Amino acid sequence: MNSSAQISSDTVSAYVIPTDAPEGDGTFAWNSTTLILVELKCGDVTGLGYTYSHKAAALLARDLIDKAVAGSDPFDTNAIFMKMRYEQRNYGREGVAATALSAVDVALWDLKAKLMGQPLVRALGQMRDSVPAYGSGGFTTYTDAQLQEQLSGWVEQGIPRVKMKIGTHPEEDLHRVAVAREAIGDDAELFVDANGAYSRKQAMGFAKKFSEDYRVTWFEEPVSSDDLAGLCLLRTEGPSGMDIAAGEYGFTAMYLQRMLDAQAVDVLQADATRCGGVTGFIDVAALCDAHPLPMSAHCAPALHTHLACAARPLRHVEYFHDHVRIERMFFDGFREPMQGALHPDLSRPGLGIAFKHKDAEQFRVDI
Repeated sequence: MNSSAQISSDTVSAYVIPTDAPEGDGTFAWNSTTLILVELKCGDVTGLGYTYSHKAAALLARDLIDKAVAGSDPFDTNAIFMKMRYEQRNYGREGVAATALSAVDVALWDLKAKLMGQPLVRALGQMRDSVPAYGSGGFTTYTDAQLQEQLSGWVEQGIPRVKMKIGTHPEEDLHRVAVAREAIGDDAELFVDANGAYSRKQAMGFAKKFSEDYRVTWFEEPVSSDDLAGLCLLRTEGPSGMDIAAGEYGFTAMYLQRMLDAQAVDVLQADATRCGGVTGFIDVAALCDAHPLPMSAHCAPALHTHLACAARPLRHVEYFHDHVRIERMFFDGFREPMQGALHPDLSRPGLGIAFKHKDAEQFRVDI
């Protein structure tokens, strides 16, 4: 381990990868996903970080590296994190800016762990050997047959909890949830995610029907995640057996702190590709641990497996179809769930993954 080394070079790139079918949720539809990749080099060691964002995030990541990261000691992760935050003051810390910072911070931590010769989870302090996963997809663009095939496939794979999207066409949601329950049987848990599509009254009505008729145990963003009073209403007045979850759009720990203060959720979601990378995720985990309240890692399973196994209050990781497909295609070392759980690779340093540049080159875009 050489703590006097400096970050000597870097690469930032963007890839626009088409989905395998049209995808949509309660408030948005898409046919491609943009991966932003950051690589930081110290000597002959390279740290890898990434986020899912707009290609503009690559430009901001490049700027942050030039102004706050290049030439720094890679072990100074907290100092570099704060310097990047200060650099963002005049153009904002949230949204695309937060995803750019997150990708750089992840690369720093991957580099730091590799220089230590340790898997990232060991460098952070391991809490558990594995973390439960839940299959996530069930897009509103899917036919009933596609929905059933995907959700039942995860259950057959040994993942006993699955999530589907709702809210695009509310008049169809009870039917679609019934179709999903039929596909996965009685024993698997069923989660739903409205992505903020419902009004408060709509959400309350659906919550009761979902719980009573189809044993839905997780209702994500029943109303906008910015409607803290609405989320709190659903949490306190809705079905007792249903968790209200939100937080994936929290770009800073302070935003998520306000969600906790408002008692808006039963489970707080955090996404290290948005909330400040590894450093930000650790901050959010500490908030949840102090309240106390469980947290769930949103998407990007190749990253969150290590973080989830180090965070004390962690419940599960989202095994999101779109990101699973991309990470399986382009990350050497991507690990499939075993018996419904994700296990970090302790035989490889850092995140344990390497980017397949040649395989991804056809999707690379100019920045």
